[in-house]
Amino acid sequence: MPTLPWTVPNHARPGTEAYAMASRFEVRSLADVPRFFLKSLAAWRQVRSAPGALGASLIAQPLKRTFYTLSAWEDRDALYAYARAEPHRSIMTGLRSTMRDSTFTFWEVPAERLPLAWDEAKQRLAAEAAKSRG
Repeated sequence: MPTLPWTVPNHARPGTEAYAMASRFEVRSLADVPRFFLKSLAAWRQVRSAPGALGASLIAQPLKRTFYTLSAWEDRDALYAYARAEPHRSIMTGLRSTMRDSTFTFWEVPAERLPLAWDEAKQRLAAEAAKSRG
């Protein structure tokens, strides 16, 4: 499946910092992939209209049972409000039992550096995963 390209729900104000988040999810089995994928599309639709969302992208690797998200927000509160809102809240709870592994990383970036780069996000995720195994 191709990467869902960087989508800009709201434009960043010049001269501000964006709150970035990258995540990596691995589901337990190939049988879990269709459900996780469908739920991730619902969350994708939500982020496209979320207040404070400055951009987002998604990579699905179904045969590897792995999904990546990358997003930028006006601030941490905007990201957390999105995570607590429906349908994202129910999606997180409902998929917890299908998860084999998940990694999250957060950082700040000047708004002028948007869209975020997948290479940097994956490096940050790998560093975070190594730190948590450490």
